[in-house]
Amino acid sequence: MLFRIVICICLLVCVSAAQAQESRQEVRIYFHQGYSRLDTLFRDNGKRLKAFSRQLSLLRGDSTAFPISVRIAGVASPEGSIALNSRLSTRRAARIIEYMRRYISLPDSLIEIHTPGVDWDGLARCVEADTLMPMREEVLRILREVPEVTMRDGVVVDSRKARLYRLQEMKVWYYMYRKFFPDLRYSELEIVFHRPTAEIIPPTDELCERHLEMLLPAYSMPVFAGMPQLGFPAAQPEGKRPFYFAVRTNMLYDLLLVPNIGVEFYLGKNWTLGADWMYSWWKTDRKHYYWRTYGGDLFVRRYFGSKAEEKPFQGHHIGLYGGIVTYDFELGKRGYLGDRWSYGGGVEYGYSMPMSRRLNLDLTIGIGYLGGKYKEYLPMDGCYVWQCTKQRNYIGPTKLEASLVWLWGRGNVNPKKGGRL
Repeated sequence: MLFRIVICICLLVCVSAAQAQESRQEVRIYFHQGYSRLDTLFRDNGKRLKAFSRQLSLLRGDSTAFPISVRIAGVASPEGSIALNSRLSTRRAARIIEYMRRYISLPDSLIEIHTPGVDWDGLARCVEADTLMPMREEVLRILREVPEVTMRDGVVVDSRKARLYRLQEMKVWYYMYRKFFPDLRYSELEIVFHRPTAEIIPPTDELCERHLEMLLPAYSMPVFAGMPQLGFPAAQPEGKRPFYFAVRTNMLYDLLLVPNIGVEFYLGKNWTLGADWMYSWWKTDRKHYYWRTYGGDLFVRRYFGSKAEEKPFQGHHIGLYGGIVTYDFELGKRGYLGDRWSYGGGVEYGYSMPMSRRLNLDLTIGIGYLGGKYKEYLPMDGCYVWQCTKQRNYIGPTKLEASLVWLWGRGNVNPKKGGRL
């Protein structure tokens, strides 16, 4: 009798173990080059974090699920120094830990943190998957066989990075910089949960059933002392989201004594929306000189290229613009008066480059159409004699910028040389 009871209990344990399963919840977030700040607008980080938070919330009412391990990793791409990459790796892991603790309370004993610095293994996987990469086999050999740093008498005499630099005069390095490195700037969180899949049904043997009813009147999932339990603290406010905003002035207009100012807002996914305005009202009555104009334009831009992926408001950009303007130009001879709004628009291309922590230089040219009526006049005996009225229909360059751009907002700064903030 006792033997059969023991067998039944063993069967229950085996069935319970078979019907239990592990479920994994994981999320990966990406960072700008040289940064450890969590940007929810960058590479759909916000969408991935929201989906991950929803999955955790589903476990709120599940009393049978409990975490058994938590793995956190923070890594960097290879272009920075060893010390910088080590700091970025640690700080990026810390950012995702901060996020996790907003939604779930876990004992530190479950958490395993992995901060290796550069994700060389991830780079090797990227190279292996790219069959068209130049010198692919040599790159894989270096990644697998050459140490990250070789020291002799306390001095670095060779390194994995130096070997990669020398391949085809750095062409292979820049190929990886553009194609692979952005995917190596991330941190990752993985939580493994243990949970049963169904109610346990005891064996059907009648004798076993009777004895099990005596021993275990109501079978339920046991809760062992010391078992880590899920804790969902009250919702905490989200951290302040980054805000990207820029104030700009076209220095070419400034040189022509046409004061101007513009603003540009980051919309997400490398899109921006901006507006410019200019105003000058200079005159010299003694010689009838007039230099008057005011107007503005609206533009929408799409930034692209490796620099644009690192941070908003930098790199190549293309866009559309449209604007209105009035003017009165006369330098002692024939004058041109557009006293009604002239209008125009076109397409633009430009490149914005960082100059300091909060300052960019943006070079832009636009080609399009400018139309509207204007009057020609001559200054004669203190009067301005109208000559004719014409319709302007001009197609060609209508926009030229060498703009100084001030970066404003939370997190809207350029890294210093070497990737430091």
